[in-house]
Amino acid sequence: MSGFLPLFVSLLFFIVLFGYINERFFKFSYEIALMLFSMIASVLVLGITYLTDSNFLLLLVENMHPVNIEDFLMDGALCFMLFAGCCHMRLSDFKEQVKAVSVLSFICTLLGAVFYGLAFYGLSVLLNLGLSLPVCLMFGSIVSPTDPIAATSILNRFGLPKKTGFLIEGESLLNDGVGVAIFVCFSGYVSVQDAHSSFFDVLIHQLFGAIVIGAAVTAACFWFFKHVKNSKIRIFSSLLAVSLSYLVCQYTECSGAIASVVCGVLYSTFRESSDDESVRYSPIFDNSWETLDSFLNSVLYVIMGFSMISVFQTPHALIIATLAVICNFIGRAGSVYLCTYMISPLPDNFSKKGFTALFTWGGLRGGLCIALAMSTKDMVSAEVFNILMGGTYTLVFFTTVVQGLTLKKVYAKIQHD
Repeated sequence: MSGFLPLFVSLLFFIVLFGYINERFFKFSYEIALMLFSMIASVLVLGITYLTDSNFLLLLVENMHPVNIEDFLMDGALCFMLFAGCCHMRLSDFKEQVKAVSVLSFICTLLGAVFYGLAFYGLSVLLNLGLSLPVCLMFGSIVSPTDPIAATSILNRFGLPKKTGFLIEGESLLNDGVGVAIFVCFSGYVSVQDAHSSFFDVLIHQLFGAIVIGAAVTAACFWFFKHVKNSKIRIFSSLLAVSLSYLVCQYTECSGAIASVVCGVLYSTFRESSDDESVRYSPIFDNSWETLDSFLNSVLYVIMGFSMISVFQTPHALIIATLAVICNFIGRAGSVYLCTYMISPLPDNFSKKGFTALFTWGGLRGGLCIALAMSTKDMVSAEVFNILMGGTYTLVFFTTVVQGLTLKKVYAKIQHD
C-alpha cells in the first residue's frame, strides 16, 4: 500500500482529535491548539521512549512528517494559503495605507533580518558557537518573514481596529516575498554562489517580475471566471491562476509568494468592480477557498508541532532556543521602532511605544521560516544546520503559541496605557 493514505488518515485523525479537545476544554485559537497539542504529544512520546527504552512510539511520530515542510510549502501549499489569505483584500485597501505597508514590508523586514543576524552573531561569539557573520545574517533572513496565516486567524479574534489589523495583515502577506529575496542574497554569500548579486538586484527581479506574472496570469484566468456561470469552473479558474503564477515564478526565479498575493488581491478587486452580481457575491467560491485554506493550515500546524521533536535532539538546545527568542525581540523591536519615524501619523492614534510593542509581540512566525531553514542543508555543515533548525523551530513555536496566547492581554495593556 502507498504511504500516502496512511499518512493522510493519521494527519486527519490528529487534526480532528486535537480540534475536539480544544473546542471541548480549552478554546484556544485553532492553529495554536494544533501546534501546541502536537508538540505536547511529541514530548510525551520522548518521555515514554526514555522511560521504557522502546523506540516504537518515537518511530510512529517520526513517520508523521515524512513530507518535508519545505516541499509541502514551497512546492505547492504556500501559494494557495497566500491566495486564500488575501482574496478578500482589494487594491483600494492598499492605496489607503500604501506608505505604512511598504515601510513595514520592505524596510522593517530588511532591518529586522540584519539586526537579528548581528545580535545572534555577537551572542554566538560570546558563547563560542562557531558561527560566521554571513551565516548569522542568513539566519536573520530566515526568521524575518512574519506569518500571514497566524496574523489573520489569531489577531482578528480580539477585534483590532480596522487600519491596524489591515496593516499587520498586509505586512505579513507582502514580507514573505521580501524575506525570501533577503534570504537568496545572504545565502549566496554563505554558499559562495551568486555572491555578486546585491539585495536590491534580487529584490527588484523577484518583486517586479512576480507582480507582472501574477497580474498577467490573473487577468487571463479571470476572463473565464467572468464569462461562465458554473461556480465550479470559477473556482477552478482561481486555482489555475494562482498555481500557474507560482509555477512560472519558479522557472523565472521570481517571488511566487508575491505573485500569489497579487492573484488574490486582483481577483478580489475584479470581483468587486464587476457589474454582474453573481461575480461580486459568490458564497460557494468564498467557502471553498476558506475550506481549502483551513485544511492546508491544519496539516501544516500538525506537522510543525510533531516536528518540534527535532529541537529536543539538537545539541545545546536550551542555549540555542534562548538566543533565538532574545535576538527576535532585539531585531523585531528595533526595526519596528525605527520604522515608526517613517510612518506618520501612526494608525488609530498609537504611540510609538505602543505601536512597537504591538507589532513586536504580534510578529508571529510560521512555516515559511522552517522551509527556508530546511533549504540550507546543503549550504552549511551538519552542526550549523542543526543550530539553524533548532533556533527556527523554537522561534516559530514561541511566537505562535506563547505570543499568540498572550497577545490579547498585551493589546489590552497597550490600550490601557
